[in-house]
Amino acid sequence: MIKLIRQSVLPHFGIEAAEAKISALGNGHINDTLLVRWPAGELVLQRINTEVFKTPNALVSNADKISHHLCAKSLQQQYGLKVVSPCLTREGELAIDLGEQGFWRAISYLPHSLSIEVVKSEQEAEMAAKAFGHFASALSDFDATQLEDVIPQFHHLPGRMALLQQAAELDSQHRLDLCRHWVDYALSQQALLDELAEISPKLPLRICHNDTKINNMLFDKRDMSSMAIIDLDTCMKGHLMYDFGDMVRTFCSPEEEDSTALDKVEVRQDIFAAICRGYLSELGDVLTEDEKRSLWLGARVICLMIGVRFLTDYLNGDVYFHIHREGHNLDRAANQFTLYQSLLDQETVLKAHF
Repeated sequence: MIKLIRQSVLPHFGIEAAEAKISALGNGHINDTLLVRWPAGELVLQRINTEVFKTPNALVSNADKISHHLCAKSLQQQYGLKVVSPCLTREGELAIDLGEQGFWRAISYLPHSLSIEVVKSEQEAEMAAKAFGHFASALSDFDATQLEDVIPQFHHLPGRMALLQQAAELDSQHRLDLCRHWVDYALSQQALLDELAEISPKLPLRICHNDTKINNMLFDKRDMSSMAIIDLDTCMKGHLMYDFGDMVRTFCSPEEEDSTALDKVEVRQDIFAAICRGYLSELGDVLTEDEKRSLWLGARVICLMIGVRFLTDYLNGDVYFHIHREGHNLDRAANQFTLYQSLLDQETVLKAHF
């Protein structure tokens, strides 16, 4: 891949291949992400996974619109974080489509940035939740219908449950016997669908990040302040309860999402409380009462749904999420279902933090 980048991608950005140093960046499940450094500068280069993002031009267009909106807010001193912006090609394009060799785009790199994988303190959780809330607040006056749905029905639990059922019935990889317990567990949670059907029509459509993992909020490693919200690929119109839920999913467990130490996977109450404080400090005056009421549902839905997606991918042969070991997606699914059960077990205590 490095040879391809040097020969066919870097020239579009006016970068001398011989001068460039290319290294892997991050640990995302979907796209290939690299840091490119050369004497005159640095940027982040990504090959978009077009099996996942069927309309990559819509993806880069969405990110460009959001970047412009946030930059305008920043100039008006209404947005206090740094903005990750697209780097245009020499032809003034947002991306390069090389056909079978990939769909490539570049974005600005933020020096002194640091991402973390596991939240270790209330302070980290509150700071990141506040940053995601600030991001959502800055986009609250952006017309959500301007963005295209790059993954239709992305957070659609009924559809995800149906796909799991289908994958289990097909059992194309003959893996069902290895995970039948978790399939039965997931499909037994149908009551969530009724709660969703009741509240969803009452919620306004807003711009949602849709991937509010802790590693998508960059810290400034010089003072560990919040620096930027990154990874705008899945920004689409939707309901903010899912952004809240994904913070709960990725902040609250002391274990990473693929940990097999299930006895240690739980929702830490102090971290949950810090998320509520941070997020609502920025959005308390923006959210409707129905939106505030939906947050607890969002936490449960996301933890269950991500587990369902990992399990479905495992049954289908690991075609969506990158894996690094045999059974990786099953490990991830078991982890997420364990976290979901921890939410249910602590419902009374956790809901008191809203």
